[in-house]
Amino acid sequence: MVRLDDGTRYECKLKGHFRIRDIKHTNPVAIGDRVEVAFSEQDSHGLITHIEPRDNYIIRKATKLSKVSHIIAANLDYAYLIATLSHPRTSNGFIDRFLVTATGYYIPAGLIFNKTDLYSEKEFQEFQFLTKIYEDAGYPCYAVSALTGEGIEFLRGILKGKLNLFSGHSGAGKSALISAVDPALAPKTGKISGFHKKGMHTTTFAEMYEISGGGFIVDTPGIKEFGLIDFDKSEIPRCFPEMERLLPRCQYKNCSHTHEPGCAVKAGLENGLVSRLRYNSYISILNDR
Repeated sequence: MVRLDDGTRYECKLKGHFRIRDIKHTNPVAIGDRVEVAFSEQDSHGLITHIEPRDNYIIRKATKLSKVSHIIAANLDYAYLIATLSHPRTSNGFIDRFLVTATGYYIPAGLIFNKTDLYSEKEFQEFQFLTKIYEDAGYPCYAVSALTGEGIEFLRGILKGKLNLFSGHSGAGKSALISAVDPALAPKTGKISGFHKKGMHTTTFAEMYEISGGGFIVDTPGIKEFGLIDFDKSEIPRCFPEMERLLPRCQYKNCSHTHEPGCAVKAGLENGLVSRLRYNSYISILNDR
């Protein structure tokens, strides 16, 4: 489905050479792509003839063995991870891998903590703890409840006029949140598995929704894992903003922040400039490369 500049929408096919081109991705065209379309009287569908170069895109490891990666969406203004501290819980490792991927592809990113109406006192304290860590690193955090409406009006304001990605585990409430932001939109919502306390998939493919008053939200399928693609070990430190800021103070310009003497990041662990939680994620990601 292609949306033209005047707002009209047409079903379109992809020109053959795009499908057979030697690409590393499962999908040659992605949500958010800017394309050129041709029409003919003989065909009820339009034909995508050209895909404009992408400003950015966010990817994950493909489930198909024949390709390396899957492009989730392109040309994003912002990428938000919808996180929850319960029903189901979003792990810190998953959060950090999402943020590293977004930062690595130069997409501004933030965290939206949903289901705040379900937080116990202990979980609310954890939310405050995590908010300080991630906001100190440079990522905005928002507390919302799709059920009670907490934070929805503010969220609606920051989404307006932008192309926004919503990602997260199944059951985190992405679809319910979209409906809360704009009641005219009605993505499918699902239930939480009582046995596993995990979400059951409701969105099976990425879809873009146009927000009343301007802006778009890309709703993605629930993601279980967020593997990093095409990242060299030397690139990982720049994807942790709090570490990148300290790099000029390291003794070595190519400091890996693991074993080198005079490392400002390791010193930052001692004086609170770097979170131990984030540093542990950094080491875990390095060990995966």
